[in-house]
Amino acid sequence: MTLRADLAALLADAEILDVDIEEAVQDEHVRSHAYQKIIAVATASQRRDKDRAIVATIVRDPVELVSKTAVVQLVDTIAMRAADPTEFQQWAAGITPEIELLRAEGNRSFVHRRINDWTIYLTIKSGREPLDDGLTDATDWMQRLIATKSTSLPILTQLAENGRTRKIRNIARNRARSRAISS
Repeated sequence: MTLRADLAALLADAEILDVDIEEAVQDEHVRSHAYQKIIAVATASQRRDKDRAIVATIVRDPVELVSKTAVVQLVDTIAMRAADPTEFQQWAAGITPEIELLRAEGNRSFVHRRINDWTIYLTIKSGREPLDDGLTDATDWMQRLIATKSTSLPILTQLAENGRTRKIRNIARNRARSRAISS
């Protein structure tokens, strides 16, 4: 399919009528904004059966940074709405073949890291400890998010001692102290 046909199909399926397809085909910024709208509509649905097809279409975009950004937005949005790490991993496994179609190894790795980060986050959020060195393997971004959001004293203590950056360690240490006092 062509970029025009791909974009038209995604917009029609999402029932988005306010995007000028010709302008989106010509301008990657307009197209990126269109993908944001498409993902917002898709993730608002309880059904996840179209996500793989959406990713498959988006990764065909000629500007891979636009593709990667849109796929990461989809992953982030699904993860933020997920409650169970196993279900999230199953969902991610369903889109993995499409992620592998990203041309640059760095972009594929980035998306896989993001999925791993969210799996760690959801594991902690569900009250379980991440497997092995999961917490220390998390990216700086995710360690900081966990240090900011977690209410688990063992997790905060681990980050206070082993967080990758001083900022992460300080956030975790301060939150662990306040958590210890309130416990």
